[in-house]
Amino acid sequence: MLPAAPITLPEGVREGNEKLVRLTPDAGAKVAALVAREQQGEFLRIAITGGGCNGLSYKLRFVPEPRRGDIVVRTGGATVVVDAKTALYLKGTLLDYSHKMVGGGFKFANPNAKASCSCGESFSV
Repeated sequence: MLPAAPITLPEGVREGNEKLVRLTPDAGAKVAALVAREQQGEFLRIAITGGGCNGLSYKLRFVPEPRRGDIVVRTGGATVVVDAKTALYLKGTLLDYSHKMVGGGFKFANPNAKASCSCGESFSV
């Protein structure tokens, strides 16, 4: 694997590390494939919003660039963007991807979650 090209971060954006969020190789490969297919931007934004059956839910989308106050993490061959509020809930999270026909998709392993729903898309702290 070639070393990743350095990225120049806009003013007000800082670089984080995998202590915040880490993607497995399977998740990184799926993100790379989706970036190429969706053509919405090369950064995966992970956000946590209110809602879901357990109070908080994960939101994933592609964005063309980070915003002021964001934290950028290069992990698993992808570049993840997290806002400062989400970082508080996300710290130490592992994002995996499963190819299973039933129950497949992105899976969050969040050590901050006290409870999560069976679908894995919402949690509480």
